[in-house]
Amino acid sequence: MGMIQILLIAWGAITSALVCVFIYRSTLETREDDQIFLDAAGESMAREQRAIVARIEKLSRPLVALTVLSGALLVVIAGMWLWQGFQSF
Repeated sequence: MGMIQILLIAWGAITSALVCVFIYRSTLETREDDQIFLDAAGESMAREQRAIVARIEKLSRPLVALTVLSGALLVVIAGMWLWQGFQSF
């Protein structure tokens, strides 16, 4: 198994993780409400919404890291593929 195949497998795994995190974030965002709770009865709902928003915000760093890593791996794979093409030309 060559280096490009190993990098392609790593890229596939990272991109799959990225897609899973995006799907998880979108399911959280569907449960998020754009409401303001003014009375005491709505306080539990407000707490729940704050918890959802905190989870969504917590996911921003892994999303950026996985996106950058996936893109960088794709650029490295393309560069290696081109380099091998030029070597055998």
